[in-house]
Amino acid sequence: MTARFPFDNSYARLPDRFYTRLAPTPVAEPGLVAVNRALADRLGLTLPDSEAEIAALFAGNTLPDGAAPLAQVYAGHQFGGWSPQLGDGRAVLLGEVVAPDGARFDIQLKGAGRTPYSRMGDGRAWLGPVLREYILSEAMAALGLPTTRALAAVTTGEIVLREGPLPGAVFTRVARSHVRVGTFQFFASRDDVPALEALCTHVIQRHYPEAEGPAGLLRAVIAAQADLVAGWMAVGFIHGVMNTDNMAISGETIDYGPCAFMDAYHPDTVFSSIDQFGRYAYANQPQIAAWNLAQFATALLPLMPDRDAAIEDFTQAVNGFADAFDTAWQARLRAKLGLATAEDGDTGLALNLLEVMAANGADFTRVFRALSGPDPVQARSEFADPTAFDGWHEAWARRITREDGATRVARMQAANPARIPRNHRVEEAITAAVAGDPGVFERLMAALADPYAEDSGLAAYEDGPTEQTRVRATFCGT
Repeated sequence: MTARFPFDNSYARLPDRFYTRLAPTPVAEPGLVAVNRALADRLGLTLPDSEAEIAALFAGNTLPDGAAPLAQVYAGHQFGGWSPQLGDGRAVLLGEVVAPDGARFDIQLKGAGRTPYSRMGDGRAWLGPVLREYILSEAMAALGLPTTRALAAVTTGEIVLREGPLPGAVFTRVARSHVRVGTFQFFASRDDVPALEALCTHVIQRHYPEAEGPAGLLRAVIAAQADLVAGWMAVGFIHGVMNTDNMAISGETIDYGPCAFMDAYHPDTVFSSIDQFGRYAYANQPQIAAWNLAQFATALLPLMPDRDAAIEDFTQAVNGFADAFDTAWQARLRAKLGLATAEDGDTGLALNLLEVMAANGADFTRVFRALSGPDPVQARSEFADPTAFDGWHEAWARRITREDGATRVARMQAANPARIPRNHRVEEAITAAVAGDPGVFERLMAALADPYAEDSGLAAYEDGPTEQTRVRATFCGT
């Protein structure tokens, strides 16, 4: 069966200075590692019959009819430092498909070869980061948070040189779009107002049709990011590299590089090996999001007829991120504690628990899941000093007497996952796959497919790491 993708490539119809048209660089020997058939069906894709043909398709060796491959250009602040030109240095956007329900999605190949934006890189990816993004993005989707998705992973039959020779791979990413804060910054920094106008119109039509002009777009993106970051915090996720070129205008989680989920809770937790000063630590994520949104607002200013009035209006909008995030975060915390109603002391009750957890090395996911069970006192065993839990538990037990006890367990289990993609499990899957055993990866994906469901057969995936298996640093993979 011939591959058929319902392409309608609106980004490719923007002016040429938005991208460079080029095809993926063919690879030596494509091999299929994984394909997300459920997602393919969601997108309305028809895939070839054989695994070899599917591998060739998602390696970029063959292109489906209607593809308009290109590499996008953008700029960005990376760890606070300005980079005037970045862009897709190892990725090629095949095009956009319109799903059966009318939703529009990008299909992009990562690791597809050099582009004009490769900045001395080889344009390739190796199998480890490809599997990491596959696992993390699909886990995030299963957790119910906005995210790019994994459509396929293939090996290339070629060697990639990083810290040593490693197996090459290509990842197929699906996104609502790949427009970033850095895309707007690129054109704003060049005083290219016509391009900014075209980009703003494109994004409003594609993502926020209710938004009225640049000011409406700014407020819509602020609201989406406030909700997204609150969702990250609620599952213990640390993005690790929240540069402006890694903030999607669509409000999706994008660019799973040195990201990780916390085991033991601490607000200062950092995993990324390149985040030496903790800029993107867990607790810093809301303020970094606000900083990035301020850069977005600045990039939109050239579109406003009255700059001084726009500065005042945009400043007020960006300052409003804090309240929007707090509202979303407090709602998440109440849900995690089984509080369907809101009372004045609820936020303090939740923050007090986090303080006690941080002081006692308590596992973030396991504590909240234990509280969600029929015997919440089981959470006590997660604390280095179990008596530190007792005082908090007494206050919480009094508070939930004013809630519907009959639905408490179900409500809390819907807010507190039993399983997350723990770092040691992800590393275990990557190590096995590199050694030729894809089974560990496949079993991990199956365990993460329904993370809120009780399943005693998957109890091993709920355990935190031992001292020997603990992952202390994650890496970007470029």
